[in-house]
Amino acid sequence: MGELLDRMEPLLAKMPAVRPPEGHVHFKNKLMWTAAVLLLYFILTNIPVFGLSETSLDVFQYYRALLAGASGTILHLGIGPIVTASIVLQLLRGADLIKINTSDERGQVIYMGLQKLLIFVMIILEALPNVLGGWMSPDMQVAAMFGGNATAVMFLIFLQICLGGLLVVFMDEVVSKWGIGSGVGLFIVAGVAQGLVNGFFNWESTTDQFAVGFFPRLFEVIGSGANFIEYFGLELLALFTTIGLFFLIVYVEATRVEIPLAHANVRGARARFPVKLVYASVLPMILVRVLQANVQMIGMFLSSVGINIFGEFNGSTPINGLMWYLAPINQPQDWMWWLPQFTGAGHAAWEVALRVGIDAIVMIVGGALFAIFWVKTAGLDSKHVARQIQNSGMQIPGYRRSPAVLERYLDRYIPRVTVIGGVFIGVLSILANMLGIIGFVGGTGLLLTVSIVYRLYEQIANEQIMEMYPFMRGFFGGKE
Repeated sequence: MGELLDRMEPLLAKMPAVRPPEGHVHFKNKLMWTAAVLLLYFILTNIPVFGLSETSLDVFQYYRALLAGASGTILHLGIGPIVTASIVLQLLRGADLIKINTSDERGQVIYMGLQKLLIFVMIILEALPNVLGGWMSPDMQVAAMFGGNATAVMFLIFLQICLGGLLVVFMDEVVSKWGIGSGVGLFIVAGVAQGLVNGFFNWESTTDQFAVGFFPRLFEVIGSGANFIEYFGLELLALFTTIGLFFLIVYVEATRVEIPLAHANVRGARARFPVKLVYASVLPMILVRVLQANVQMIGMFLSSVGINIFGEFNGSTPINGLMWYLAPINQPQDWMWWLPQFTGAGHAAWEVALRVGIDAIVMIVGGALFAIFWVKTAGLDSKHVARQIQNSGMQIPGYRRSPAVLERYLDRYIPRVTVIGGVFIGVLSILANMLGIIGFVGGTGLLLTVSIVYRLYEQIANEQIMEMYPFMRGFFGGKE
């Protein structure tokens, strides 16, 4: 694999990328770039794919909050290709199939180029099944403009969603290099925020003749005199879960072990390096859920071409077979078999319990594993953090100023906290999904949003500190 990467180095080094800033970007300019990309994101999620039939299915229906895209729009794929490429790259590195030293400039160029190449490949691989599987079907009226050639319209649809995938990649780079935080996190927050607003205020009616949104449904159920528990019980449970999860994540994000640091040359300059309970953040949960989404997409594609050995689908919902057992729990109706709204008709209670158990194992074990991979890939492990502290001129008071000493000290906390945090978030995510969340954004989606917003707040605070104390930029990873 190393020889192959060496041969591919000229190609990887020429991958298109957003030019990074040559020096420090002022905080106000970062805010401007972030706001501009966010505005562009909202515009693109409201541009429908030209030539797409209204009867088209959304294979990612249950993952929209995580994929940060909008069904049937230019951004139909959302961040799916980026996350899927990250999964593949992390698994390859975790298995030592590729060895890239990202501590030097050449290794960074190869790694970033390989990641970009994988993203481009994933855009094509995720766009093709949507078209070839018949889920994104062409509008015959538009096909008439091409002489009734539906294949031409399908190719046009394919090009549009591929273009949207490319735009997401470069918008993410603009935010990461010129703005605040990451584009992936920003888009997730935007998508979940839209889902929450829709969940609270949507006036559209469901099959039971009451509104979808929490408040309209509340008024309609009370006004009609219908059974409150029957028609509003799940929504009330979702409200309590949403509020409780919000405050719990804020509390957990504030739970940390703070390692004291002092500057070796600037007398009186002190700082603290926080090792949070959720050290790897909740972003590894995206990797777990997107991995599940890709498995379901493969199952749907096989079912659409008549291969039903892994299960059959009703639209985008698995109804039996292995795919039903591997499908994640997204709402109470997916496991509460005693409810009239139960989605698993024909399945016994033990089958539902098995499905819940499989989902819990995937979330908990996957959360721990991807948290470990994420820490290593993102340079948050003890070795990289020790080098970062050393290069910033900081040291732990009472300890010799040496990267090896720092690494041994950090090893007391980082590896253990990484696994504990991954398991904790996995448990919390599955419980939140089982109890339900307002707006059908999913427990994982709300976890991500609260955590991302909290960390964005911290990053804004760090940016302000760096504006006031420029010598701190080296510690926070900024440029002089």
